[in-house]
Amino acid sequence: MFNSKKPKHRKAARIETLIGENTHIKGDIHFSGGLRIDGVITGNITADEGEAALLTLSEKGRIEGEVRVPYQLINGEVKGDIYAAEHIELAGKARINGNVFYKLLEVAMGSEVNGQLIHVGEAEESNLNLEHSQTDPNLNIEQNS
Repeated sequence: MFNSKKPKHRKAARIETLIGENTHIKGDIHFSGGLRIDGVITGNITADEGEAALLTLSEKGRIEGEVRVPYQLINGEVKGDIYAAEHIELAGKARINGNVFYKLLEVAMGSEVNGQLIHVGEAEESNLNLEHSQTDPNLNIEQNS
């Protein structure tokens, strides 16, 4: 808010892949660059490691699965855990049913999270990425409170 530097995700803001409003995809999606979802995804969404990938979920979009993308702009519905290694913005119509693991978080008035907001520092972030790459992708990482 007070930082005059523009976020790095602006470099990846060019949308390279669009999933339209009348599209329903069942299966996992792996991508790099920019992905905008106006339709429905039933499956996990993962950005390629080492890329400045950006996921934009419009107010018409819905995801049922885990999301692992470094930069995210969420304005639709997500049923599953979200991992944002860099920055996540929850816009006014965002509806999250799951935990949100984040490094930097922006939350607009009207957004809703039914789960925990869990800040992840650099050490924990590398542990989450390491665990994710070495385990079954269907295995959930438990958070001790």
